[in-house]
Amino acid sequence: GEDSRSFHVSIQGTPPHIASAGEIPIITAVAGGQLLLECPEGAEPHPNVEWHREGSPLQEDARRQVLAQGRFLQLRAVSAADGGEYSCRATRGPGDIGPRVRVQVHG
Repeated sequence: GEDSRSFHVSIQGTPPHIASAGEIPIITAVAGGQLLLECPEGAEPHPNVEWHREGSPLQEDARRQVLAQGRFLQLRAVSAADGGEYSCRATRGPGDIGPRVRVQVHG
């Protein structure tokens, strides 16, 4: 069977450019802007949604915040260091990998 996931991205000030490379969507962000990633897993009521960047758990800080019980990941003042592959997953069991998206930063 097939399983598809949709990502909705909002970049303030500049419309996003989304291209597909294989099964992982690519989102182009502009340096200094804001990026909002939505986790489709969050459409269902899951108590624990985790965000990962390049396979490692994402740590929240002043620029990176998880919103709405993990449904959204907000990146502020995007920089080149924010580029990479992001994934989200509801913690249902070991090895359960959720949707992924790759972010490229330009500018």
